[in-house]
Amino acid sequence: MQLVKYITKRILQVIPLLILVSLISFFIVRLSPIDPLAELRLNPSISKETLQKEVERLNLNKPIYIQYFSWAKSFIKGDLGYTSAGEKVSVKLKERIPNTLLLTTIVIFLTWIAGIPLGILAAIKKESAMDRFLTILSSIGMAIPSFFFAILMLIFAVKTGWFPVGGLTSYNYNELSILGKVMDLSKHLILPVTVLFAISLSGLQRQMRANMLEVMDSDYVKFARAKGLSEFKVIFKHALRNAINPMITLLGFEFAGLLSGAALTEYVFQYPGLGRLILEAVMKSDINLVMASLMMGTIMLILGNLIADILLMLTDPRTRKSQEDV
Repeated sequence: MQLVKYITKRILQVIPLLILVSLISFFIVRLSPIDPLAELRLNPSISKETLQKEVERLNLNKPIYIQYFSWAKSFIKGDLGYTSAGEKVSVKLKERIPNTLLLTTIVIFLTWIAGIPLGILAAIKKESAMDRFLTILSSIGMAIPSFFFAILMLIFAVKTGWFPVGGLTSYNYNELSILGKVMDLSKHLILPVTVLFAISLSGLQRQMRANMLEVMDSDYVKFARAKGLSEFKVIFKHALRNAINPMITLLGFEFAGLLSGAALTEYVFQYPGLGRLILEAVMKSDINLVMASLMMGTIMLILGNLIADILLMLTDPRTRKSQEDV
């Protein structure tokens, strides 16, 4: 019951945030001198009736504040309009959002599976050769921009021909067996996952190392050692439980960072994700697609932070206590 109450409270809190994001995004896009229907007008396959419907739906002949309320009303109803190519925006989002969620979920999973143990190892072996080696690797990973690293991986893939470049599946994907489909999908994911994994791992590993070092220097850990507990119990039963909580808090921020970093990576590898869709929509001044993509991206980021807060509430008794007191 307490968890349901907390989730309901958080959802109510993000409604003003969504309104604010939509206001800022809408007015920035609308105040630009570009005709939001320019691409549609140049498309010979778009009928005059479709253009007129878009003009009426967006209220382009009315003041900007009326245009905003009209767009917001349509958005709430699920009417997202058409892209500059004449496709339904809702259909494009349904195609792209699952792909981005698949990519970011895999990267986060792999990052945590590798980053947490490496951070613990670096903290335990502080100032050793292993710690220095991991520090150098993480520094290199944090220094290389994801876009530059993606280009290097793209060149490597083109030169070697070991990995497919572009898209999420091969042309004969539907003809493959279940195992063949899994293998084909995995091959297409290797390059973008590698780029995002390498960048994300560096920050997570260093943060985990810093948390462990801080906790291992605390009084209760020293007291546990004084009681004669084994080093394994001291680290994994006492220190790790407290060092991991800040990492859960960072989970939502990591999801947000991956979503923004994935945009450039998706664009380089021509991966059919939401980030690439937003970039292409901005370059084409496709207002319907830009607004809908930005709102979907915002909702995904909010959900990521909400999941992190729920996990923290479940793992940290202090968080549950603070919620009870509110």
